[in-house]
Amino acid sequence: MGSTSAENNRSNGVGRRDLIKRSAALGLISVPTMSFLSACASGGGDDSSSDDSTKGTTSKSNPFGVKKGSTLDVVVFKGGYGDDYAKAWEANFKTKIGVSSTHTGTQEITGKLQPRFNAGNPPDIVDDSGAQQIKIDVLYKNGQLLDLSPVLDAPAIDDPTKKVRDLLIPGTLDPGVQEGKVVALNYIYTVWGLWYSGKLFKDKGWTPPKTWDEFIAICQKAKAAGIGGLAHQGKYPYYINVAIMDLIAKKGGIDAVKAIDNLDPKAFVGSAAAQAGVEAIYEVVEKGLLMPGTNGLTHTESQTRWNQYKAAFITCGSWLENEQLKLTPTDFDMKFLPMPLLADSKMPFEAIRAGSGEPFIIPAKAKNLPGAKEFMRHMLSKEWSTLFAKEANSLTILKDGVDSSVTLRPGTQSTVEASKAAGANTFRFLYPDWYSEMDTSIQNASNELMAKRIQPKEWLKRCQAAVDKQAKDPASKKNVHS
Repeated sequence: MGSTSAENNRSNGVGRRDLIKRSAALGLISVPTMSFLSACASGGGDDSSSDDSTKGTTSKSNPFGVKKGSTLDVVVFKGGYGDDYAKAWEANFKTKIGVSSTHTGTQEITGKLQPRFNAGNPPDIVDDSGAQQIKIDVLYKNGQLLDLSPVLDAPAIDDPTKKVRDLLIPGTLDPGVQEGKVVALNYIYTVWGLWYSGKLFKDKGWTPPKTWDEFIAICQKAKAAGIGGLAHQGKYPYYINVAIMDLIAKKGGIDAVKAIDNLDPKAFVGSAAAQAGVEAIYEVVEKGLLMPGTNGLTHTESQTRWNQYKAAFITCGSWLENEQLKLTPTDFDMKFLPMPLLADSKMPFEAIRAGSGEPFIIPAKAKNLPGAKEFMRHMLSKEWSTLFAKEANSLTILKDGVDSSVTLRPGTQSTVEASKAAGANTFRFLYPDWYSEMDTSIQNASNELMAKRIQPKEWLKRCQAAVDKQAKDPASKKNVHS
């Protein structure tokens, strides 16, 4: 990973010590691909395109030479986390640094930004997320992204004797790496898994399941009570892949994760873990345990019906609570649940998919590169990390990144408790960040599976075909999940 520290090279987990520190800080314990016009194919950029009017004088406190009175063009994906946190950052940046911002909050990232990238007039900093994300690997291959090493190697705001990268949770930089360069900063510390209502489970006398058999039993009880068992965001099969891929990982262990990320010729076809994982999900489909209509719903439509007690479980990442804030009943008691275990799983029940999400990028042709880099450096300060936690109800990749005075909501608190229980038993698939075309093919196969248009054997075949196709790209050999 270039100059990334060895500590941040571990992509298969987050240290127990770091999670315990973060939990303590929160009071929980005592201690689609598109084409671009690309004049450059090298991937990663430098400061050569920065407007001279944005360059000030560098100093120890101003390492990038930000010019007071300049303007920063900020575009933020206004999804599950909203964009109030970014507005709070921008206000703070203007007060402290003297740089004002033009702010755009949108879900139409591709629609609004693809023409700007093509014209060589991109924003200065972008939260490149959501269903209309411009794929990181595509931007990189077209030379559109700045190498973020100067930001990561700059003095940390909270402790100038250390580099910014030294204050980050281990492994959280990995998803933003392309060919050894960190070109996207995945800022939010996310956990993925199942979610349920504490109130519903209490009212029904259900115990949160730890095994897949127990999970199926509750889904059957829910169906008998006129409630769907499992809801998923059918129009975006990324979400059901949370369940499928988590089952594969926990069944086969970290080796099953690495086999997929490293494009193994037996990543799917010939993998007992992959077969067991997809067959488990298909059992839910075959037994009619899905929430009726869920295959045809968007993420918010499925999640809202789940909030209305129309399903026992839903798959999602830890942005769910904030995304559903206005639609969740006050006594719903949102809870996170690690994926229940298949028989003979190599990972424990407490193991969770965890890591960094929500990639922030600095375009190589940004007009105010000094301002963009300083803005990102401030993002990795405790003050701005705490601002994010207050506004977005989630954690960041900064170690001890939330002031102890902040109280999180029930769902977010349950993710912190789950992280504490998991300790070092965390995992993360990197292929969605590394290989967007392969990821899309796997999602498409899952969409067909959930609609019963294909069966598990065909799903495995299609996923393996996607892996084999990606493996033929010589550039793939530069990405290794070690």
